[in-house]
Amino acid sequence: MHQKKLKKYLFLWAVGGSLYYSFEMIFRGFSHWSMFLLGGICLMFFEFQGWCVGWDDPMWIQVLRSTIFVVACEFITGIIVNKWMDWKVWDYSDQPYQLFGQICLPFAVLFSGLVVLGILFSGMIGYWMFGEEKPKYRIL
Repeated sequence: MHQKKLKKYLFLWAVGGSLYYSFEMIFRGFSHWSMFLLGGICLMFFEFQGWCVGWDDPMWIQVLRSTIFVVACEFITGIIVNKWMDWKVWDYSDQPYQLFGQICLPFAVLFSGLVVLGILFSGMIGYWMFGEEKPKYRIL
């Protein structure tokens, strides 16, 4: 991997982790270092998926693809940190349409809104900070 790409993805990881950790601190009053890792991975994915298709896919397809990625990562992370490690970082057992208390439909919908912002932001980071072509987002 080129050094510039490595710097970009490390930057995206740090920003994504910081933003998600901060978001949880503001709205939940606490977070966990594993959420920093997860937030960073997700922001990197948002930029990567856009780059792979040249930002040409309609936004709704990018959001759907990225939301599936986020929810899958949350499930895997939850199984590891909450079930295997027993760290009790979160529990959605009291939420409707939940799976093993690790993911649930209401939070998947909430995350899809954050995904929109993450896709827009990650694409613009490449443009603003790394001199890449400005993404041209399409709704349909």
